[in-house]
Amino acid sequence: MIGRLRGEIVAKRPPHLLVDVNGVGYELEAPMSTFYDLPAVGAAVLLHTHLVIREDAHVLYGFAREAERALFRALLRVSGVGPKMALAILSGMNADEFSRCVQRDDTAALSRLPGIGKKTAERLIIEMRDRLARLDDDALAGAVRARAAGAGAPSAVEDAVSALVALGYKAPEASRMVRAVAADGLGSEDLIRAALKAAAPQG
Repeated sequence: MIGRLRGEIVAKRPPHLLVDVNGVGYELEAPMSTFYDLPAVGAAVLLHTHLVIREDAHVLYGFAREAERALFRALLRVSGVGPKMALAILSGMNADEFSRCVQRDDTAALSRLPGIGKKTAERLIIEMRDRLARLDDDALAGAVRARAAGAGAPSAVEDAVSALVALGYKAPEASRMVRAVAADGLGSEDLIRAALKAAAPQG
């Protein structure tokens, strides 16, 4: 099991990430909560990881904080929740927001996340209530700080749309979400953050 990686960021294209560790390039997938806190390409990074072994591939997931990985692993134990859905949940709301949804039985807010219907939302609330109580306080702490170093490249909008599609949104919806928050000078990570924030449940 690969539990942690320390290396240099080679490429960032949400939700995909390439990290060079002593000459070996590790491809990872990470939630937007991690991407918001990543340093620039070429900088050193430490990621907590979780390896998922499938018949057709080994997929490595990376997280900026151990608490994020703990919540990801707890989500994977919920019936019907796979890595892609867990990644989408962590990209659509932070741990505090998810905890509030569970505590308030807020199926409507959870159902707004891509790939989650009412029945899945209800199952998440039932099965995660006890699991959240067992997680360390750090797993439920803190809103994510934005440190995306977007350069406002011409492809920023396309990259943002592609990232949202990879997280489970339909292409037309992803395009609409990004266009609604697009502004001059925003990089792809800033656009993704703004689009997800605009789509997140309020209150």
